[in-house]
Amino acid sequence: MIISVPLSLIPANTPRIDPAALPAAQVEGLYVHVPFCFHKCHYCDFYSITQQPAERMAQFVDLVLAESDLWCGNEFAAPGAIGASTRTGPGVRPRTIFFGGGTPSLLPLEAMHRLLVGLRQRIDFSDTQEWTVEVNPATAELDYCQMLREMGVDRLSFGAQSFRPSELQILERHHDPEDVPRTVEIARKAGFTRINVDLIYAIPGQDMESWSQSLQAAISLGTPHISCYNLTYEPNTPMAVKKRLGRIIPVEEDVELQMLHHARKALAGAGMPAYEISNYARPGEECRHNLVYWTGGNYIGLGPSAASHVEGHRWKNRPHLSQWEDAISAGVVPAQDVEQLSPMRRAGELAMLMLRLSRGIRFDDFCAKTGRDPRELYSDQIARFAPAGLIDVTSDGIVLTERGVNVADALAGEFLV
Repeated sequence: MIISVPLSLIPANTPRIDPAALPAAQVEGLYVHVPFCFHKCHYCDFYSITQQPAERMAQFVDLVLAESDLWCGNEFAAPGAIGASTRTGPGVRPRTIFFGGGTPSLLPLEAMHRLLVGLRQRIDFSDTQEWTVEVNPATAELDYCQMLREMGVDRLSFGAQSFRPSELQILERHHDPEDVPRTVEIARKAGFTRINVDLIYAIPGQDMESWSQSLQAAISLGTPHISCYNLTYEPNTPMAVKKRLGRIIPVEEDVELQMLHHARKALAGAGMPAYEISNYARPGEECRHNLVYWTGGNYIGLGPSAASHVEGHRWKNRPHLSQWEDAISAGVVPAQDVEQLSPMRRAGELAMLMLRLSRGIRFDDFCAKTGRDPRELYSDQIARFAPAGLIDVTSDGIVLTERGVNVADALAGEFLV
């Protein structure tokens, strides 16, 4: 049951997003942020909260469905869907759906089932090609995975991070290495073939041997997709504090780069070449939802801290469960950091994102989205970085070289200017 909050109680300085006033564009991505965790990992800066009762999780489901009602009353809504009308504004008919967190699988089975049923009643999923849910290896159960598969979820993502107990302890991950193959087997029994495993490298104390062992353990699972992220020390996380106090020693930068290139070589050899700097997949098994982000697509985020983008308009939901609850209960999009990108800023950010992809900045795609030819727009960058061996310019686009991958973030920033 949703308790209505008077609009007068919402702070007057709250930025406003009126869905009906946004461009009438089709939204191809839907993200749902489930903020609940049973433990906060020490490296994580995603919004999450722990030790929440089942009653609040049930209310969370009610409010996500109420938030979806703010977006589904438009001409793209499923015929007969709750709130369907001829209202203008963005139409949410997602090609891709992603449930992230937090720990989505921490929602009780009945609550998750009600959430999935409710979203299907409100939003037209007839064009959906991929539906991913993140699952914690320590908590996965067969009946839960079977329910997800029966409801249309076709892809699961497991946060393995490492196959070394000592490294999991440093990260404050609360699962054991043997939980990962067990969970992958459960997923397959439930009918899933599209499975991702996340790994982290450059963990304090990790060397090339231990990284190679974790990588090979992940490869041996036979999943069609593996993500490998370097450990980053996000401000105000326990890992960053420990680093500042000298309680942990970061891996040297040159060793971190060796780990990156070892992953690129090993995974390519296993039939999963990199299609993005941190992501590897068999052909056709790329994460289509993340490609929406990396190619400047439109997406709507539901839940606290979830980000949204519609044709250059972007914002994020308030990263605070109570504030998000109050706004949704009042019928208000709980937006903050609201901005409308200028054409040049949007072009720069698209170039920055596309450059992370192995296919790079495709001339035809970039021109179609921005109306600008990147060969002209970035002639100065091309003149500087191509002779230095950091980028290649082909007939199709601009791509990073292996040397360029080493300084990808810095290069991307140059295209953002």
